[in-house]
Amino acid sequence: MQFNLADIFESVADAVGEREAVVVGDRRLSYRELDERSNRLARHLQGLGVGAGDHVGFQLLNGLEYVEGILACLKLRAVSINVNFRYVAEELRYLYDNADLVALLVNREFADRVEPARPSKLKHVMVIEDDYEAALADASPDRLDIERSGDDLYIIYTGGTTGMPKGVMWRQEDLFFAGLGGGNPQGEPVEKADQVAPNAVERGVMTMFPAPPLMHGAAQLGTLISFNWGQKIVLLPKYNGPDALELIEREKVNTVSLVGDAMARPLAEALDGSRDLSSWFAMSSAGAILSEAVKAQFHEHLPNLMILDSFGATETGFQGTAAPGSSPEAGLRFAMNDETIVVDDALQPVAPGSGVVGKVARCGHVPLGYYNDPKKTAATFFERDGKRWVVPGDMAEVEADGMIRVYGRGSVSINSGGEKIFPEEVEAALKAHPAVFDAVVVGVPDDKWGQAVAAVVQVRDGQAAPTLDELDVHCRARIAGYKVPRRLALVGEMVRSPAGKADYAWARDIAISQT
Repeated sequence: MQFNLADIFESVADAVGEREAVVVGDRRLSYRELDERSNRLARHLQGLGVGAGDHVGFQLLNGLEYVEGILACLKLRAVSINVNFRYVAEELRYLYDNADLVALLVNREFADRVEPARPSKLKHVMVIEDDYEAALADASPDRLDIERSGDDLYIIYTGGTTGMPKGVMWRQEDLFFAGLGGGNPQGEPVEKADQVAPNAVERGVMTMFPAPPLMHGAAQLGTLISFNWGQKIVLLPKYNGPDALELIEREKVNTVSLVGDAMARPLAEALDGSRDLSSWFAMSSAGAILSEAVKAQFHEHLPNLMILDSFGATETGFQGTAAPGSSPEAGLRFAMNDETIVVDDALQPVAPGSGVVGKVARCGHVPLGYYNDPKKTAATFFERDGKRWVVPGDMAEVEADGMIRVYGRGSVSINSGGEKIFPEEVEAALKAHPAVFDAVVVGVPDDKWGQAVAAVVQVRDGQAAPTLDELDVHCRARIAGYKVPRRLALVGEMVRSPAGKADYAWARDIAISQT
């Protein structure tokens, strides 16, 4: 057996077929049922002419159909494409075309956006609420007689918070090891693909809650990791704090994965001691670091909850885990895996303790590049000494003890008077203020400094809006004076991606218009 994700899933489904695999509301599927329904969808798509290498878009909320769709594409050797369900016509037109979609599954509430953006190559559109169950009922539940490969593609489109989204192309074998922990994220990766199913049988059953939308890579990878382990996942179609806590209590969730403060804070705000959350022992954040203020909220109610911050990107998979005491306020320090280093502008390794700030790079199991974008591929991927490397853009230095101190994505850093300021640190300081519910920090044009630090702030319900002077005093106790916001814009609701990623372009427009 090759390291092909469909083959591995089918081997697990054969081994633990009667275990629960996925729960959404009152809909529950065992591994056997999930396997059969995804076979039906794969055969339906095949009947439409979708085949190996074709791209199928999913413009969906979290639900059984999204999970079945990903598996169906894997089985068919087609490629699933995540479509941001918040996109409007112009953004959709770009993504549909860039991704070369030939088919699309869409929820009814988003269906009216499809036609104004639909390219000629998009031949088939299925509205889930109208067509899905009938299509499955007419198709066979038998598996496809098809030979698959570890070279089959898996594509994840990035969120595009600083530009249009990019489709990251992974070989499935590379994704298995870099993004799915090699079938054993808590230990040594498996040596053979046929070891995954026996390991799943031996594991005790846990319930995992990937909280972000499945259109976000972190939720897709978390789901596939859970399936490799033979675990149960539970999903919310639309995430909010109270509903998430109700789900954790009802389904006896053990682990929750989410993305940063934007998802964690609504959950923390809903904690009031009224629910039995004794099953919940771990929470992990990937793609954004949790602030100390939010961690403190959780530990006030759940003192034994283990909270983990992971480092990685769509282009790299998992790279490392935050060191004890690491936070945006105190500095982000990570113990990285052996394939991760920091390189300078000449793409040479940075020496530990040198103080040189470079870019985080990873070799080994890395993507092939960006789909339909050779220019950005050339800027992000390179080869050296017979190895392929990826450099997504995170700025960092290597400390004397080998720990890597990460400052943030260079594309959103602020240059004020020659000083480089990374938004995450300032945002964490702001969010520690009792009146601040959420904050995004950007650079805006300034005649004296080139760029000035501007804070876009959402005020906590029931609190008076803080003044710029009040935030100045608050922040100076936590960060250097040159990093403190010089301008303040207040908003009723922060605009973020469905997974909680900051929309820096929107925030910059707001900051410029209000300050």
